[in-house]
Amino acid sequence: MNSAVIKTLSLLLMIVIGFLLRNKIKSKDQKEGIKTLILSLALPATIFIALLKIEFEPSMIFIPLLALGFNLILYALVDKLPLQSLFNVPLSQYRAATLLLPSLAPGLSCFPFILEYSGETPFAMAALGDIGNKVFVLIIAYLVAMKWYFNNHSMTERRTSSKVKDLLKALVEEPVNLVIATAILMLSLGLSFESLPGFITTNVDRLSVMMTPLVLLFIGISMKLTRHQAKIILSFLFFRSGIAFLLSSILLAILPVQDLAIALLIVVFPQSACSFWPFAHMASIGELERKSEVPDKSRIFDLEFAMNILACSLPYSVILILGIYSSGVFFANITHTFICAGVCLFFATFPILSQARFVKSYRSKMREVLRSS
Repeated sequence: MNSAVIKTLSLLLMIVIGFLLRNKIKSKDQKEGIKTLILSLALPATIFIALLKIEFEPSMIFIPLLALGFNLILYALVDKLPLQSLFNVPLSQYRAATLLLPSLAPGLSCFPFILEYSGETPFAMAALGDIGNKVFVLIIAYLVAMKWYFNNHSMTERRTSSKVKDLLKALVEEPVNLVIATAILMLSLGLSFESLPGFITTNVDRLSVMMTPLVLLFIGISMKLTRHQAKIILSFLFFRSGIAFLLSSILLAILPVQDLAIALLIVVFPQSACSFWPFAHMASIGELERKSEVPDKSRIFDLEFAMNILACSLPYSVILILGIYSSGVFFANITHTFICAGVCLFFATFPILSQARFVKSYRSKMREVLRSS
């Protein structure tokens, strides 16, 4: 068993451990405490290190731009296509899916396999691509979430000026935003993570190490997956994979890629699991709504549904990426990736459409029975 599979199984096991701990951590206050540790300490520390350790060259700007382009295209498709009515999900759940599906978490689901199967050069290119992804998950997704918050509640609150003031205050007090602003300021001054005193870097490193286990445990603890939700989430993930395969096919057709490792990188990177960071933005919005005493039915995001997407996304992506690398040259062929795109899109819509036909047929038969009686 190679090291990438071992690392992946250890990550999935962490989710299972969290799931088994659900009976020990039942109260809302206990779960909120774990979430506070993630959002206020572990996540800001991870973001701070990631931003300050970026080594970027202008000649490589097209790599993060390609990743950011994938994020934006998938976001536009999920946001504009009538998927909410097709999948028949509430608006709060659909908003959660709209932010999560375009995001990528290559560090958890993709990087170990790239390094194991393709080597250091594709791995370095993937790390550069993640810079563009971070622009989406840290900045654009947050701005979209705050826009929805403002639009959704501006008409129900009379004191708009007071609301804007509270919103700006929340932005300034948010630990993640403070960390991003500090990191950008340091980068603009030519400072790096190593420029900080040793006692600060040591503590930030230790807080960052908490990030992955805490997130995975929290996902397992928070899982409340019903059969209906599992089917809907799987349809969303198949749709996401189908669009990713389609975009990879187009990119392989445009770029003259001769290296098998680079071709497979183009295919596997967009198949990474959904990122936790958009959920962090949703949780911040949820905290603002809680303080404003917004009723649950008027909340912008369904945080439970968002957590279930994260829980399903990681094993789904890992299995898919492992299958791609295990297939050899199969997925480096444009025709094959294009066919895979069609198959995934078919599996995304077939359960929903077949159920709709079944319900329609059942209703028509019931009408005939009632008429005959």
